[in-house]
Amino acid sequence: MSALEDASATLTSSNATPVLAGVAALFLVAFASKRFSSPRDAKKEPPGPRPWPLLGNLLQLDLNWLDRGLCELAKCYGSVFTVYMGNKKVVVLAGYKAVKEALVGHAVEFGERYINPIFHDNSQGHGIIFANGDSWKELRRFALSTLRDFGMGKKLAQEKVLEECSHLIPILESHKGQPFDTTSSLSCATSNIICSIVYGNRFEYSDPRFTDMVQRTNESVRLSGSFQIQLYNMFPWLFRWVKHRQMFLSNRDKNMEAIGELLQQRKEKLDPQMCTGLVDCFFVRKQKQEEARVEQGYFNEHNMNFVVGNLFAAGTDTTATTLRWGLLLMAKYPQIQERVHEELSREVSSRLIDVEDRKNLPYTNAVIHEIQRFANITPMAIMHQTSEDITFQGYFIKKGTIVIPLLSSVLYDESEWETPNTFNPSHFLDKEGNFIKKDAFLPFSAGRRVCLGEGLARMELFLFFTSLLQHFRFTPPPGISKDELDLKPLVGFTLNPMPHRLCAIRRQ
Repeated sequence: MSALEDASATLTSSNATPVLAGVAALFLVAFASKRFSSPRDAKKEPPGPRPWPLLGNLLQLDLNWLDRGLCELAKCYGSVFTVYMGNKKVVVLAGYKAVKEALVGHAVEFGERYINPIFHDNSQGHGIIFANGDSWKELRRFALSTLRDFGMGKKLAQEKVLEECSHLIPILESHKGQPFDTTSSLSCATSNIICSIVYGNRFEYSDPRFTDMVQRTNESVRLSGSFQIQLYNMFPWLFRWVKHRQMFLSNRDKNMEAIGELLQQRKEKLDPQMCTGLVDCFFVRKQKQEEARVEQGYFNEHNMNFVVGNLFAAGTDTTATTLRWGLLLMAKYPQIQERVHEELSREVSSRLIDVEDRKNLPYTNAVIHEIQRFANITPMAIMHQTSEDITFQGYFIKKGTIVIPLLSSVLYDESEWETPNTFNPSHFLDKEGNFIKKDAFLPFSAGRRVCLGEGLARMELFLFFTSLLQHFRFTPPPGISKDELDLKPLVGFTLNPMPHRLCAIRRQ
């Protein structure tokens, strides 16, 4: 269904008459103001397609596949160009060189987060992911140092992942080689890693509070990238009533209630001399802040709830989604799967995987990196905005301008990858079969807003993926050939595989 057909379906309701009347009135206002037809500023601004009043460039883009449309526009307008999402001006950065130069070379100027209406509704600027200013700096610094203290990127985190593998593998074995949906088990497994660091303990897969939180988080990630929510983000005064917004906020409220209960349990057991997770450390900082009578401190209840919520959501969805893509691709390309297993058998045999094994597993390492590149789960990153006026690659960009670092254009950059549209582990191998790093490998973004948990995510992906392929062979369900497995993504805030089932055949 096209974007216009979706819009038509959305507006076909009892509310349609007043909505359409409002749209018509706004068209007249937009034409009268000549907002879009006025001459450009004397300073040279990024080029782009001419926008329509009110709608901007929506008629030239498919909101269901927005990153693809922007990649096509980059072919016409270059690596820095302007589009209008409704009446909101957006500068798009396309290709590895432009994205890296902006986010790393001009990290401060491009380092603020644009907080769109749905995420403002969600957190009102609290937490880490959708926050700016001194609060963001302080809380990110605290979260990063505390995550490191509790093992992020260290042996302690490896022990947590391998322990979780010991719980995940029996779950997969319980299906006895029959088809199953990988979503729940992988989401619970990856979520438990961040939970063990945040709360100091993991949860059983049968715990309904835990599994409900995971399910609601996954649903909210999907909803936040939906067509309805995109309409709301562009026209919040017109589409506050859309169903997906209400569902998103309902999920937020239920998860915040569950998080509140878990935080209260931690508070009752708090021993400042024996912190077992990030939550305990936050409580200690909060107490010290209160004792010092700091009036506008950042270690308060609202920020605590949303810091925990941010880490839970990020630690649940992205790694699990990448693993789901990985297993689907192994079923799609069994020859690659067998080559990975052969390398694991030769270098590791049946013992537990260790992160140090990575240097002896060049092909496996290349496959994992190619999964991340090909899956491209955050195609437009999370929107930035400029913190000050800047002239970038000869174009003037005003302070407060929304910026999209188009990661699709980086991970599929034809000048950086030999066969960008093909799943090809050779992208990360030299002629002798040694693993090689690629500068254009930016699945975690870059600069000040690079993924907070990149080190943990990289470790998780390696240990979960290798442990699963060490124990299982993944195949399509009976009656479905590998060629019938669909690699088309399911559109959301992150790109998930389409709903599917796989068989996990226990290796002897």
